[in-house]
Amino acid sequence: MPSQEQPYGGDRLDDDHYPAYTMGRAAELIGATPGFLRALGEAQLIAPTRSDGGHRRYSRHQLRLAARARELVDQGTPVEAACRIIGLEDRLEDALRDNEELRHPAQGPSVARRGE
Repeated sequence: MPSQEQPYGGDRLDDDHYPAYTMGRAAELIGATPGFLRALGEAQLIAPTRSDGGHRRYSRHQLRLAARARELVDQGTPVEAACRIIGLEDRLEDALRDNEELRHPAQGPSVARRGE
């Protein structure tokens, strides 16, 4: 029976940023080659974590970015341009989320409407 202090990694299973996938498995999951993943690292779209043995490990979040890059490259977009597009898409998504949070704060004092 597992101890209460050492769960089987349930928190890690839900963590999109936990580096759970080896390079080979990551490439297989997105239908690409390990070289493609290395190219994304060189273009600074993703920065895989390194295991104690020096092997690259990828998170689900990184795999989603890599899969999006693969879609763009498959459509004829150069890798560097695909990485730039994805970076801009991420920044836009973050800005839209921040804007929405500022417009509709979950907690805190209500903001007076114009003209009141």
